[in-house]
Amino acid sequence: MTLDPRSPRTPSSPDNAGPHPWRRYVAIGDSFTEGIGDPLPDGGHRGWADRVATVLGSQVDDFAYANLAVRGKLIAQIVADQIEPALALKPDLITFSAGGNDVIRPGTDPDAVSLQFEDAVRRLRRDGATVVVFTAVDTEFTPVFRGIRGKVAIYNENIRAIADAHDCVVADQWGLKEVQDMRFFDDDRLHYNSLGHHEVARMVLRALNVPNDLEPMKAETEAVTTWRAAREKDLVWARSYLVPWVLRRLRHQSSGDHVQAKRPEPLPVVTLAPGQDAAASSETQV
Repeated sequence: MTLDPRSPRTPSSPDNAGPHPWRRYVAIGDSFTEGIGDPLPDGGHRGWADRVATVLGSQVDDFAYANLAVRGKLIAQIVADQIEPALALKPDLITFSAGGNDVIRPGTDPDAVSLQFEDAVRRLRRDGATVVVFTAVDTEFTPVFRGIRGKVAIYNENIRAIADAHDCVVADQWGLKEVQDMRFFDDDRLHYNSLGHHEVARMVLRALNVPNDLEPMKAETEAVTTWRAAREKDLVWARSYLVPWVLRRLRHQSSGDHVQAKRPEPLPVVTLAPGQDAAASSETQV
């Protein structure tokens, strides 16, 4: 088990020469943290936060993990619905990712979203928990979101400034070049697939300076396709994902309506043995 040499040293990241110091981890946010795009055979979702919790839980005996994230939520909804329930669980480690659904919407102001983000961080830090915040991924590689790259960059700079002011750990998706490849994304072109979630988990553990045995996962070689086949694929994507997304916006609906947090209480994490399929997990496993 080795410490990744790329680990960024941040003020609130302990130098973990031995077991990490955290015993109660709570994840809050939207679909990114819920794990959408990384399905389990039982219909649930795994995701990077579950993967991080599995590693952390394997290193200490008295570790517990809760995940309050719900897909489709805007930052105001996350602040209203998840901050106080998260604090009530008395965590010493919190991951907080919010604002992505706001930033991708036309006409939104990344500076205004960041003001809400900073208020949330201030509250999350009040009891001394380590708080991990996320920059958004660099969208240059994807035609769908390339046009908002500048907007995302402004939001990211705000996140970095907030993290510096409130002594947070930054998990830097913008700098995670490995995932800037559509092979690391689900068919909806918005959420990571299992490969992407795995790489984000590795990045979060680097940010926390936690030694681990997670190895990089390589995507399959992308088949060469014709222009016509690519456009047909684009049309299928538009019908299957873009149009429903637009209709939800027009109807003021969310994919997270009527969805409950998948792991509302801190539970022990049972580490899966190498090669064991996640489908064999019990309700206390991730």
